[in-house]
Amino acid sequence: MPWSIEKANEWYANQPWLVGCNFLPSTAVNQLEMFQKDSFDIETIRQEILMASKLGFNSLRIYLHDLLWQDKRSLIYHLNLVLETCEVNSIKPILVLFDDCHRGYPKLGIQPKPVRGVHNSGWKQSPGIAIVHDIYDRSISERETERLKSYVQEVITEFGQDPRVLMWDIYNEPGQFPVGEKSIRLLELTWRWAQEVRPTQPLTSCLDGSIGAEIIECNQNNSDVITFHQYEGDKLESSIRRLKALRKPVICTEYMARELGTTFEFSLPIFKDAKVGCYNWGLVAGKSQTHFGWTTVGNLKKLKNERSFLEENEDIPEPDIWFHDIYRKDGSAYDDQEIEFIKKILLDG
Repeated sequence: MPWSIEKANEWYANQPWLVGCNFLPSTAVNQLEMFQKDSFDIETIRQEILMASKLGFNSLRIYLHDLLWQDKRSLIYHLNLVLETCEVNSIKPILVLFDDCHRGYPKLGIQPKPVRGVHNSGWKQSPGIAIVHDIYDRSISERETERLKSYVQEVITEFGQDPRVLMWDIYNEPGQFPVGEKSIRLLELTWRWAQEVRPTQPLTSCLDGSIGAEIIECNQNNSDVITFHQYEGDKLESSIRRLKALRKPVICTEYMARELGTTFEFSLPIFKDAKVGCYNWGLVAGKSQTHFGWTTVGNLKKLKNERSFLEENEDIPEPDIWFHDIYRKDGSAYDDQEIEFIKKILLDG
């Protein structure tokens, strides 16, 4: 069962104003490359989490992946290193388990190179469109369903009493294109699995950002804390008002697209006044190339056919106006005035 309104609000009252970002180190193209032992880059992770802390962030949103659980000891070891780094910097992360966004066929091992100038060209769904659809159609093997159940329940059991973890986001944007409304079956199972091993931290999955009435209703009925995504500036305040009517704490776990109006200067005062936690997408522009806009994804197939991949140590191109992200890899800011504003509102009160 989800937390009561009273318990959820009591938990939230004991938190600071939660402000942070969705975090992927600049040297990783996706969540698999972030955590696999052959590509795990703790030095960059430490350096960039320190950058987040100096900016005034007190939380991060970090994606895991079901395939990583095939080497449990490795993921536990590397996740502990990340959590230790967060703790040293007074940061508590949200951990994300499943995700319907971007490329649908994940594999372990060497990950694809970034495609020049394409937003999140290497990001992988978890567990991926084929498995999600097979679960819905009930054509998946019992062994595969048990693998996913074990991943959810064993990860939560391992870290579900850990004070370094703020919250669990069990499924990012279920129903997103091209996965679609068939995500409902895995979503329902994931809620059941997570609640069977009830952690001390709250459980959530976003309302705005998920697709399909049944999916959104499922998340609303089960979330301990209400989370949502909003990248469009003209919709931000109305989204907050509508979701606050549910009477539970409201946290925006994805925002900040400069071209769409949700700049820091626009968004942070709104979140602060409404006592809504907020996590922008991105910190340091790197292999994920999320400083490029979503529209570049439409060029992905064409660019792949032309094999326009970045080579090792080649500079990543930089758009005139960044979509997400805040810093370059050398530590310089995309916009120095933006940094001054963020620090003023977060550090100066």
